Formats: sequence, C-alpha cells, structure tokens
Amino acid sequence: MNRRKLPHIVCYDITDPKRLRRVHRYLKGLGIPLQYSVFLLYLNREGQARVAGKLEGLIDPREDDVRLYPLPQHPDWQCWGRPLWPEGVQLTGLDLPEPATMLNSQWNHDG
Repeated sequence: MNRRKLPHIVCYDITDPKRLRRVHRYLKGLGIPLQYSVFLLYLNREGQARVAGKLEGLIDPREDDVRLYPLPQHPDWQCWGRPLWPEGVQLTGLDLPEPATMLNSQWNHDG
C-alpha cells in the first residue's frame, strides 16, 4: 500500500450548475482552491482512487470534463497576478512556496 502523498491538480468544467456546486463543495473539503475550478490536493494512490470514484458519481461524463494531474513531489511553482492566499496566512504541512515567491516571475517578460 502506497501511503506517500503527492500534490495533484484537479480541474473541471461542469455544465450543470447543480453538479458544479456539488463538485466544488466536495473538492473544497479536500484541498486548496487555487482558482474557482482548480484545486490542489495531496493524495496517495488510494486517495486518487477514492477521489476519482466520488467525482465519477458527481458528474455527467457526457457533458462534464474533470481532470486529475499528478505533480512531482517538489513542483517548480510559478504564478502571476493575485496571490493564492492573503498576506500573513501560513499553510503548514504542505510543500508550497511562500506567497511572495509566487508573485515574482523567473521569466524575462521582454522576450
């Protein structure tokens, strides 16, 4: 049994407002909302299967689109724009960069 938890991104495009609320509420209880329809979850293999099974029961596969992307243990995070959480908020137990680091781009915007 693999107990090692890795970061995962879950994102979705749900057509029905009722199903959308259900999926959002479910994921909000498990992970960190990065954007309205994008969540960060830390899951092991059993957790992946549990989340996949629950999401399959919440959506209509003919109309909705849900994706679960595993990430490496230490992703190279880069963000532009608003921070993920307000200044002064500290999340413990997760391998996330400091909010200030997320606002500074490592890329040259001039070309």
